[in-house]
Amino acid sequence: MRKMNKPVLVIMAAGMGSRYGGLKQIDPVDNEGHIIMDFSMFDAKRAGFEKVIFIIKKENEADFKEAVGDRMAKYMEVSYAYQELSNIPEGFEVPEGRVKPWGTAHAVLSCIDQIDGPFAVINADDYYGQEAFRLIYDYLSAHQDDDKYRYTMVGYHLGNTVTDNGHVARGICDMNADGELVSIHERTRIEKRDGGIAFTEDDGETWIFVPADTTVSMNMWGFTRSILKEIKEGFPAFLEKGLKENPMKCEYFLPAVVSSLVEKDQASVAVLKSADKWYGVTYKEDKPVVVAALQKMKDDGLYPAHLWEGK
Repeated sequence: MRKMNKPVLVIMAAGMGSRYGGLKQIDPVDNEGHIIMDFSMFDAKRAGFEKVIFIIKKENEADFKEAVGDRMAKYMEVSYAYQELSNIPEGFEVPEGRVKPWGTAHAVLSCIDQIDGPFAVINADDYYGQEAFRLIYDYLSAHQDDDKYRYTMVGYHLGNTVTDNGHVARGICDMNADGELVSIHERTRIEKRDGGIAFTEDDGETWIFVPADTTVSMNMWGFTRSILKEIKEGFPAFLEKGLKENPMKCEYFLPAVVSSLVEKDQASVAVLKSADKWYGVTYKEDKPVVVAALQKMKDDGLYPAHLWEGK
């Protein structure tokens, strides 16, 4: 067996923060000036990750380096990939007036020249918890593709991932008896309603209730390099359809690529369960909740007050 490269962490930080003004990834969440990403990096480093690739927008590079990258470079090997709207296959054109990026699968594709082994993918502005990074690092260190692509994801209880302040998008997961992903359905509007949690696909005309212990994906994935080839090969077909149906807003989502590989039996995805509560700032009003939760974790000794001091 050839020696495996150590898993690398990929952080998707190109999002424009459409629902929450400003570069939301760069908003401090404690008195020490840390941002959510500091906690993710701290947990990742503690789990064993040594290298991080930030996917950013080229025009945010200076701000991003000042707020995050330069500081992190002291503790981990840091590199950058740029998610550019113009990065599409030959024969396609960006619709005039489109500003929305092409989605999470396209974001990951921008790292194709920088990844040569297993890697984990996370959102920049979500708090995943210490256990999640440990689980995913250990899995990636111990598995490689055989007769199937061997991927993984960290699943959370839906009830641990909804907000009181509006709706969220979540990938709802079905698993088999072995805890492997059978399918994942991106529900773009899920919210708390009438004592439960429900989603709508017709702008609120009808609502379908979902149990709080349903497993959902928060975009914490573990892949081998093979996913990059698959994303690249699937992109033209996505554009063919998407540019006809919804040219300004269609997005190439990571879960859709994974689902299709699972359905074709080319990939298995081990769902690692985290009991940690997920935290994120979808809306400005979510921020105090996150600040209080992280402070409590510090008070309980899960994190030092100053994350990087003494490192």
